Amino acid sequence: MSAFAGLDLLATAVVALDDELVVRYANQAAENLFATGAKSLIGHGFLALFAERTDLERALDEARVSHWDYSAQNVTYSRPGRDPLTLSCVVTRIETQGMVLLAELRPIDEQLRQAREERLVSGQQSNRELIRNLAHEIKNPLGGLRGSAQLLERELEKPELREYTQVIIKEADRLQGLMDRMLTPHRAPRPEAVSIHEVLERVRSLVRAESGLEIQRDYDPSIPELVGDREQLIQATLNIARNAVQAGARTITFRTRSLRQITVMKQRHKLALELQVVDDGPGVPEEIRERIFNPLVSGREGGTGLGLSLAQTFVQYHQGVVEFESRPGRTIFRILLPLT
Repeated sequence: MSAFAGLDLLATAVVALDDELVVRYANQAAENLFATGAKSLIGHGFLALFAERTDLERALDEARVSHWDYSAQNVTYSRPGRDPLTLSCVVTRIETQGMVLLAELRPIDEQLRQAREERLVSGQQSNRELIRNLAHEIKNPLGGLRGSAQLLERELEKPELREYTQVIIKEADRLQGLMDRMLTPHRAPRPEAVSIHEVLERVRSLVRAESGLEIQRDYDPSIPELVGDREQLIQATLNIARNAVQAGARTITFRTRSLRQITVMKQRHKLALELQVVDDGPGVPEEIRERIFNPLVSGREGGTGLGLSLAQTFVQYHQGVVEFESRPGRTIFRILLPLT
C-alpha cells in the first residue's frame, strides 16, 4: 500500500474503502481507535463497525455516486464492554488501487479536548503575565508596610500594643510568601533525563509524610525516560495530589500509560506519557471548573488557588498539558507529556 504510506504518520484515523464499502486499508491511528489490528479491519464491511450508521451510509453513498466529499457528525462506534464512542467522519472520493473512498475519523471528544487546550494555553499566558505584574506591584509597598510596622513597634511603650504590630508583620510576611510563589514559575526549566516513576515515588513519600495517606500505584514499566526538569515535575504532581488530599480524598492512585500518535498543544507526537492522578474525593465544584487552572481560584476555603495554576505552568514548560474530568467520588487529573 505504498500510495498510503504517509497516512501512518497521521494522528487521525484513516481507512480506505472499495466500491462495496469494504475496508482495504487502515492506518495505525485507525488501529488505535478501533483497538484492533489492521488485519482484523481489512476485508470487513466498514458500516458494520457502527451502531447508528444512517447518516454515514448516506454520506458514503453520495460520495460514491456524485464524487463530492461529505462529512457526517455524531457517528456512534459501539465498543464491546465500553461506552460508545461518538466520532466525526469526513469522506473523500479517491481513485487508486481499486479503492474509491477515504474516510477520516476523529473522536468528538478529541476535537473538544484540542479546543480546550487552545483556550487553556491562551488563558494561562495572559494570567501569568497579569499575576507577575501584580506581584511585582505588591511586593514593593509590602516591604515598606512591614518596615514601618517594625519601626512603630520599637516606639510603643505598652507591650500589649505590640500585638497589633505583630499581626501586621506576620500578615505582610504571609503575603510576601504568596508573591514569591506567584513569581517562582518564571525560572527556566533545567532539563535532564528523568524517570517519571522516580518522580512519582518522590511525590508518594512526600504525601505520606504530610498526610499519612498511601497512594496506590498502577505503573507501565515500559515507559522510557523523558527529558525534563525533575523538580518542576515533582512540584506539578505534588500540587495535584495535595489538592486531592485537601479536598477530602481517601484514596489516590497514580497511573502511567504510553500513548501513540497523539496531538498535544497543537503538536503531533509519535509517543507521549499519560500520567493520571485519580482520587475519590467530592469532585471539582461545578462553578469553578472552567477556571480551575486560573491563579487565585480555589474550591476550598482558605486556599490560595495557586497549586493547580503552577502545575499547569510547569507542565506547559515541558510542551505538555494538564486536563481533568470530575464527578463526585471520582476525579482524574491527566498530565500529557511528549516523550519524543
